[in-house]
Amino acid sequence: MLRGLVICPDSQLAEQLDQALSGTRDITVVRDYDRYPDELEFMRAVRANAPQILFLSAESVPKALNLIAIIEREAPGLQVVAISRSLDPALLLEIMRAGIREFLAAPFDPAALSDTVARVAQCAESLPSVVDATDQLFAFLPSKQGVGTSTVALNVAVALSHHPGVPGLLLDMDLSSGIIGFLLKLNNNHSIIEAAENAHQLDESLWPQLVTRSGGLDVIHAGNLNPDFRIESSQVRQLIEFARRHYRTICVDLSGNLERYSLEVMHEAKYIFMVVTSEIPSLHLAREKLSFLERFDMASKARVILNRSHRKSLVTPAQVENLLGVPVAFTLNNDYQGVHRALQAGRAVEGNSELGKQFEALAAAILQKKQPRQESEGKKRFAEYFSILPGRYSLASGDRKSAV
Repeated sequence: MLRGLVICPDSQLAEQLDQALSGTRDITVVRDYDRYPDELEFMRAVRANAPQILFLSAESVPKALNLIAIIEREAPGLQVVAISRSLDPALLLEIMRAGIREFLAAPFDPAALSDTVARVAQCAESLPSVVDATDQLFAFLPSKQGVGTSTVALNVAVALSHHPGVPGLLLDMDLSSGIIGFLLKLNNNHSIIEAAENAHQLDESLWPQLVTRSGGLDVIHAGNLNPDFRIESSQVRQLIEFARRHYRTICVDLSGNLERYSLEVMHEAKYIFMVVTSEIPSLHLAREKLSFLERFDMASKARVILNRSHRKSLVTPAQVENLLGVPVAFTLNNDYQGVHRALQAGRAVEGNSELGKQFEALAAAILQKKQPRQESEGKKRFAEYFSILPGRYSLASGDRKSAV
């Protein structure tokens, strides 16, 4: 079924079109305008709804032609069908000169509409509408409760948002113990549960109600504890699909309980950051979860972050690598005082602190455009993805790296 967008200031013409479209099962109208939107509003609707066909009123030819020019520049592949009250030869010629080959005049004949939709569907299949969508989705998975995953996810998301031209989103999908809202002192009553429940109808008017702006970052918190609520896989896909079209980076804080919706997020993620500490219980569960990810063919995405590291730790990073059978991608120092001050202030840790600089370095490493070498090497056994070597490793591969 094609997703349709309607722009028609003529209310009577719009009503006739709506009645005609209701008689076909080939199109669902995802958004309609009773006016010509400006470029910003129009592109927001395109990103939000990813329409494949636009029914555009030729009531105002200059405004219609302006939108056609925007489509050619910003959304090539979006199929346009011009509509009008009558089949005016001069109007038809002007529309055709703009590159539009489909034109429908009222009253809309069902057979003519069906033929038009069939041709448009064929064009949409051979030349899909191109709407920018990011692949920078990162899942943060705790080895066990209490290892500081939410703090890591929050500070990495904030650090990512500091980079120019990188609008970021942080989703708290820990329905059993989500604390992002508490960490940032958010008072928005809307939560990830409402976002999931409305995933099928997210648009540019509903989304701003769900998110809370925190600095340069948009956040949707987990809301009140609701461990019985289950987000459906289809809801996750729709939510992520929407977010991908609006943000450059998306960080998702997971509970670690490996719910079905968490698996859906991890399948969609570019990297899965497994957050561990040097305590034996954390490392034991981390190894179990890494093996679990291997069974679901997600081992190549896993990257271990050793959190709360300190020099007096009884278990060294090298020993952590030996215990897990994988390299530590990044190490974050323990800074209880700095994290506590950030918690009291409802913000990320100080950027000029040692821990803050580590988060900034981790964010810079994440944004490297180099693709993971592992992704092009074909399938390997789990242990082969992560050769145990001393030293620092890049996020993108198992190569040793002197500095991230």
